Order: sequence, then C-alpha cells, then structure tokens
Amino acid sequence: MASTSSETGLEARLAAIIAPRLELLGFELVRVAVLGRERPTVQVMADRADGSQITVEDCEQISHDVSAAIDVDDPIPGAWTLEVSSAGIDRPLTRIKDWNRFAGHLARVETFFPQNGRKRFAGVVLGADNEAARLRLDDGLEVMIRHPDIRRAKLVLTDALIEATAAKPLAN
Repeated sequence: MASTSSETGLEARLAAIIAPRLELLGFELVRVAVLGRERPTVQVMADRADGSQITVEDCEQISHDVSAAIDVDDPIPGAWTLEVSSAGIDRPLTRIKDWNRFAGHLARVETFFPQNGRKRFAGVVLGADNEAARLRLDDGLEVMIRHPDIRRAKLVLTDALIEATAAKPLAN
C-alpha cells in the first residue's frame, strides 16, 4: 500500500479504501491528503501502474470510482470534496520505489524533528531501502533519513527531470 508515515489516521484509512480500487483500475496510489475541516478536501494523487502518463480521462475514472468507494465506507462525516491528480513531474517521494526510480535527480526533504541540527535537506536522490532514504547533499555529504522521520519529500523541477519523464513517442 502507498501509506506514508506522514498520513493521519483518516488519511491512512482512506488509503486503505482507495489503493485496492486503484490497483483494479491499473493505477497506483501515490498519496492521500485531507485538507480543511468544515468541508474537507480529499486529495488523491495517482500514477498509472504501467508507468505511462496519466490522462484527464484517467483522473475522471479514478474520481468516479474513488468517490463511490468513499461514499460506501463513509469515513468522513458530512460533506467533502474530492480532487484527483497525477503525481506530476516534481512529484512527492512517498514510496521506496519512487526514491529508487528517481535516483540521480534533485529533491528536497523536510523531517519532523531535527537531524544533525537541521530539518530541511536538499540534494541528489541516491535511492532507498525499507529503512531509510538516501541523499547526497551539495557539500558531498551523504545522509540517510528514516522513512518515519520524513514529513515530506519532493523532487525539484529541473531540465534533467523533465527530459527523464517526458512522454516517449510510440513506435510505428
């Protein structure tokens, strides 16, 4: 599942409802976020399981299916709004596979608590394992940040990232 350490109880519950539905449709859950209190917005970020670009039609299909699934389980009291999007180019790094897929690209990481006197890190992604993600900072120092300590991590938009994620033309 795509649950991250920064998800709240409600977000983790929503992820448990949404992830299996997305898998049946050929997608993967990247992140669920719930914003606001009076009329919360449920933000669902997804990828295509086959790695191809997600389309507006895909987002519509996900929205329809996920909305119905949330309505059935009803984990959110009262009215709520659903937003569905692709992870985008400068995507969050929420899964181990994201850290490994985007090794060599720049990222920014914020931790919940200071590590070696700092909570914000920027550097080149070196990958991840089940325990921690790794970055090489500008000064050449390599850091390991345990997954539960990561508040948020996101790729930095660069020309190299754009080139690496550009849609490849189909062969005739």
